[in-house]
Amino acid sequence: MASLSFTANLQRHLRCETQELAGATVREVLEAACASNPRLRGYVLEDDGSLRKHMNIFLNGQQIEDRTNLSDSVNEADELYVMQALSGG
Repeated sequence: MASLSFTANLQRHLRCETQELAGATVREVLEAACASNPRLRGYVLEDDGSLRKHMNIFLNGQQIEDRTNLSDSVNEADELYVMQALSGG
């Protein structure tokens, strides 16, 4: 199963410890996490299911390519990391 982790900043706002979850795509892994923690969905995903503008997901250290459908492939040994994108100047 893939490992799904969240930044400490997100963990301050809701319970989202590292989990081992099954899924063939980023979406499937996130859906599994949201099934046990419905509040997580509102922090990470838009109403249409796409990734929120100020969120990033890294798959094995690389930013995912598909922010809309979250269709990037995930293997059992993969590591996903969810973080808030920082902006400003």
